[in-house]
Amino acid sequence: MGALTLTPNITTWAIAALATLGVILRPFSWPEAIWAVLGAGALVALGLLAPATAWEGVLKGTDVYLFLVGMMLMSEVARKEGLFDWLASIAVRAAKGSASRLFTLVYLVGTVVTVFLSNDACAVVLTPAVYAATKAAKVENPLPYLFVCAFIANAASFVLPISNPANLVVFADHMPPLVRWLGLFALPSVLAIVTTYAVLRLTQAKSLRGQTVATDVEAQPLSRTGLVAGLGIVATGGVLIGASALGLDLGLPTFVAGLATTVVVLLLKRGGLVEVAKDVSWSVLPLVAGLFVLVEALEKTGVLAMLADLLKGYAHAAPEATAWGAGGLIAVLCNLVNNLPAGLIAGAAVHTAQVPEKVAGAILIGVDLGPNLSVTGSLATILWLTAIRREGQDVGAWTFLKLGLLVMPSALLLALAGLLLV
Repeated sequence: MGALTLTPNITTWAIAALATLGVILRPFSWPEAIWAVLGAGALVALGLLAPATAWEGVLKGTDVYLFLVGMMLMSEVARKEGLFDWLASIAVRAAKGSASRLFTLVYLVGTVVTVFLSNDACAVVLTPAVYAATKAAKVENPLPYLFVCAFIANAASFVLPISNPANLVVFADHMPPLVRWLGLFALPSVLAIVTTYAVLRLTQAKSLRGQTVATDVEAQPLSRTGLVAGLGIVATGGVLIGASALGLDLGLPTFVAGLATTVVVLLLKRGGLVEVAKDVSWSVLPLVAGLFVLVEALEKTGVLAMLADLLKGYAHAAPEATAWGAGGLIAVLCNLVNNLPAGLIAGAAVHTAQVPEKVAGAILIGVDLGPNLSVTGSLATILWLTAIRREGQDVGAWTFLKLGLLVMPSALLLALAGLLLV
């Protein structure tokens, strides 16, 4: 009987593992979404997951889909209306010919965007702006600056609850008040942001020394529609902060703000809907849906209940050791299955086990910061990868991993230490 019960579970785990491996390695150069959808489809086709249950898993991602669509629409409109080119010319002139100064400016702007607009917005909105800046500056190798967009999107993603949608998943109904949140995560966030900058700066020093940054960049005029797109992005930041303060989901407000910005710009232009819709990276949505289905299947194997029992036992016996262990373990797990499903599983386990606040905080740091290890560790990094591919750039899994092995562990250890010192 035990073997009969165990066999479907092993098959489910194997399919989930293969699908995740496909997302990471992209065999045959197929997009990540294909592998996630194939894995979800295989679970249903083999009778390991009922179609109705799979659909429930898809629906659980509704808030994420709305959030992404809103952000992608705003980003595409802003790109087409020249907002990023305008910002790029300002950044390049402020750099005054210094590659190091431009690198630091990008890092500071990335921190602000992540904190107030979320890590996914940093990947979607900032990356094309940074590429435009490097192009305007006639930089031969834009990757050091583009790496900033990927790593700061995760490193600064627990400054505020809205800095990462995963924060809302992990804490859910037990979200600490903003003052308490800052008391818990201000020091760990500072340590993560500063450490990530220091390691990135050291690892990219050789590339930056060989860079020349143009100083004769002309000021780009900002069109009326570009201004509207910029105001829409700023207004969205305000909407997200307000929604977070009221304890509301972030997806619908972001979708409404993004759609409203797009509609106003298109009305002013009197056209352009097809061009905007054509260039949005819609493949991200089936990727996310496939990941939600894979998580739903893993939950049905009983792994969630097992994790909750283990977490509860360890957390009450040795909370500090559990915080270290859980934070490190979930950080690694995020890079095996992506932090979106890992965050969903971890969040559910935290709620079920009713762990101490600092254990939950350590898990959140692992979910947010751990994905800086690999290129598929977080949805933000996948969005970043999609954005740079559109600009003719690419970073392989091994290249990113070699850098991530230097950046992530040191930042994670210091952030967890900062949490436990509070």
